[in-house]
Amino acid sequence: MADPARARKMADRIKEIVAKRLDKGLRDPRLGFVTITDVRVTGDLQHASIFYTVYGTDEEREDSAKALKAATGMLRSEVGRNITARLTPSLEFIADAIPENAEHISALLREAQTRDAETASLAATAEYAGEADPYVKPREFDEDGEEIFDGDDSVDESDAAR
Repeated sequence: MADPARARKMADRIKEIVAKRLDKGLRDPRLGFVTITDVRVTGDLQHASIFYTVYGTDEEREDSAKALKAATGMLRSEVGRNITARLTPSLEFIADAIPENAEHISALLREAQTRDAETASLAATAEYAGEADPYVKPREFDEDGEEIFDGDDSVDESDAAR
């Protein structure tokens, strides 16, 4: 088992090599605007998973996936020539779901923002269901010991029991 730091370095090197080769261009017209987002190498340095995104429509994504699958052997030999390892890792191209996940998160944030705005508008026009201040206040007495009323002459059951 290789050192995790070595696997990380090899992954970075593979990412750089494949990105440069794709930048030079492959002779496949199906290949669209491909961006290598991440590379992960297994601990034994035998397999590399290359994550990529394609800018464009679903059809362009499918065509680019087919082009990358067809060019895997050529890209693997390019990687083998440019790394210093005893064995060249096998390559696997995996479409990265970052753009779709980012769009989903953005949609959720937009929905939360509209719900917050609706709640704020409802709160601005809201009224109390009962009294504005429903808590019982301590009684106030004047100098003669008589209770001072606040203008409400109604007597509820709790006052009558006292």
